[in-house]
Amino acid sequence: MHNLKLIRENLDDFKNKISKRNTKVDFDKLIQLDKKHREIIGNKEKLEQQKKIISKSQDKKQFEKSKNISNEINQLIIEEKKIGKKISQILDVIPNIGLDDVPVGSDEKSNKIINLTGEIPKFSFKVQSHYEIGKKKGLLDFDLASKTTGARFVFLKGKLAELERAISNFMLDVHTKEFGYEEVSPPLIASENTMYGTGQLPKFENDQFQIQMEGNQKKYLIPTAEVILTNMFKENTLNIKNLPKRLVASTPCFRKEAGSYGKDTKGMLRQHQFYKVELVSIVEPNKCNEELNRMISCAEEILKRLKLPYRQVLLCTGDMGFSAEKTIDLEVWIPSENKFREISSCSSCGQFQSRRMRAKYKDSKNKSDFLGTLNGSGLAIGRTLIAIMENYQKSDGTITIPEALRGYMKNLDKI
Repeated sequence: MHNLKLIRENLDDFKNKISKRNTKVDFDKLIQLDKKHREIIGNKEKLEQQKKIISKSQDKKQFEKSKNISNEINQLIIEEKKIGKKISQILDVIPNIGLDDVPVGSDEKSNKIINLTGEIPKFSFKVQSHYEIGKKKGLLDFDLASKTTGARFVFLKGKLAELERAISNFMLDVHTKEFGYEEVSPPLIASENTMYGTGQLPKFENDQFQIQMEGNQKKYLIPTAEVILTNMFKENTLNIKNLPKRLVASTPCFRKEAGSYGKDTKGMLRQHQFYKVELVSIVEPNKCNEELNRMISCAEEILKRLKLPYRQVLLCTGDMGFSAEKTIDLEVWIPSENKFREISSCSSCGQFQSRRMRAKYKDSKNKSDFLGTLNGSGLAIGRTLIAIMENYQKSDGTITIPEALRGYMKNLDKI
């Protein structure tokens, strides 16, 4: 969320920066509402002062006047709340502003490739997709998932299910034992307020799986562990001595993929339910860029140890997530598609989410300010599994298990 005072004081600059986020905002309406809102507050404060003076005088003749003033104050309070709600409805859907080094563009075509790591494999046989390999081995079953649940779900069986678990455990061990992240096993259901805090609501409600609850309560299956991990600090004030906070969780994630109808319908690339190891950092705001680079290096290390070819991509203003001020994706090579696909997205959100969550810290001078928040995949487990199946496939139909994972699979070297 943005500071309305800063918008008011730097309106032209703010309009320009938001226009680069490929979104339209009625700033004229916002400024008009803000002006009216402040006038109401000013009038209310004047009336409250008058009432205070009358109360102190204890003049019974002024009783009727005091009563009328109270009625006027109550009417202004109603109007203040009404206009305040309209202001929030506009502010709540304004995305974060991109940092100066973020490329300007409307979609992924304007993203900037930073580097490529690893060798793209060459095959002497016809490459098979992960779903062809899995189906032939009887280890991937999309038809059964359609019967039990519906489209965009899958059953993983036998050694492939074991490999999925091994990938998760491997990532958690590296991130906790080597990179200092604290492992968390969080709830998989979030409240409406929690989803609002990280920016999933209200703008992206159609992408979320809502749970039927008694009464008017709204609960949601988490689209990513970022939501629940970041909100661990909402409505809280941390001491600077306790920063940074680095958390990691391996959880199922649930997304409707409402805006991706017809995309990646084959295989496991775009599922309604998928597993992901998520990294979250809570830092001083001026440490966000430094922490983003650290987080990216942690996610990269997983790909390096699995010996999977990948590239870094700096996302443009129109392709970043709603809450992000800067995002770098890691894209892994998928042989059957002959292209790179996202496997991790690491973002700095600055103070955007912490304002929504009212999450603060106190510095060494005991001054309060909003925290800096970051999140990233370390990595998406399903897509890691896909990349291993395809990059490590052999002509005889077997899949070589990367050396880094063999200790997690009783030293099995192939499936």
